[in-house]
Amino acid sequence: MKRYQRICALSIAIFLLAAVLQGCARTGGVREYSEDIFALNTWVNIRIYAGKNGPDILDKAIKRIEEIESRMSVTIQDSDVSRINSSAGKQPVKVHDDTFEVIKKALKYAEMSNGAFDITIYPIVKLWGITSEHPRMPTDAEIQDKLKLVDYRNVVLDEKGKTVYLKEPGMGIDLGAIAKGYAADEVARILKEEGVVHALINMGGNVVAMGGKPNGKPWRIGIQDPRADGVQRHIAIIEIMDGSVVSSGDYERYIVDVYKRTGKRYHHIFDPSTGYPANSGLMATTVVAPYSIDADALSTTVFIMGAEKGLEIVEGLEGIDALAITLDKKIYASKGLKERLIVTDKEYELQL
Repeated sequence: MKRYQRICALSIAIFLLAAVLQGCARTGGVREYSEDIFALNTWVNIRIYAGKNGPDILDKAIKRIEEIESRMSVTIQDSDVSRINSSAGKQPVKVHDDTFEVIKKALKYAEMSNGAFDITIYPIVKLWGITSEHPRMPTDAEIQDKLKLVDYRNVVLDEKGKTVYLKEPGMGIDLGAIAKGYAADEVARILKEEGVVHALINMGGNVVAMGGKPNGKPWRIGIQDPRADGVQRHIAIIEIMDGSVVSSGDYERYIVDVYKRTGKRYHHIFDPSTGYPANSGLMATTVVAPYSIDADALSTTVFIMGAEKGLEIVEGLEGIDALAITLDKKIYASKGLKERLIVTDKEYELQL
């Protein structure tokens, strides 16, 4: 994987309002260190406040991200996920412990959402190719044919042997809606083990805040305007000391040329019940949770299920909050988040 030069500037998609100390300046007896890399198909930034061993801590965190990518990427030929997919309908595949646990967690959310969150969506993802260099609009017949292969209940886990088996030939899993969250949590775990108290991890919109800012104030995470047309502009702010904030939406990846011609967004978040991009009346969701793996899976789940059903699931989960932004720019939020959310754009209306 290509490594990128360590820098102190923050250049990630999500709009962060936290004040950044420039030039890796000293603060409170420690230094600020920051690194940007491209991994798991997104830009990653890790910013920490540590002593002289800061560069070594960052290296350890980056190596862990690369390890997770090598195991869970659907585009790496010898990854656990690729081996599972190539063995579909043939035989179980023994995988690393972390891959097994992520798949196990994904199936938990599939069950909870009655299949709205489904990692066996890969045949549909591959058919559309929206995140590839050559996206296309498949025919309905093609979609219906691949949709037969989408069913999380056909994933068989063997806890003792740590194997994963897909029952039907042609099936495939894609951990893109949950692996980044797991990786962000793993980075946070490593930083804590190394004694880091203040840090901000951003994996393409999956944000993990450790502690507050070095000055004792909470991190301020800006919720991106889903209709800013490429401009980084926020519509609301969430203040957080510890925990994760993850956003999903139809603005992240979509077939650009079709959008320019028709104004319709064929985006990358697919509804497993239809095989088409989710069409629940939402353009964005944000989930706040103690762990990023949960926030990651739930941001996709709420987006697919819609504001009412999605937030109903979130309300039943302790310590987790969410918001959903409708196409008519209304913000629906769980009870716990309404009190914390600061709406900054008058075009968007928080529903009380």
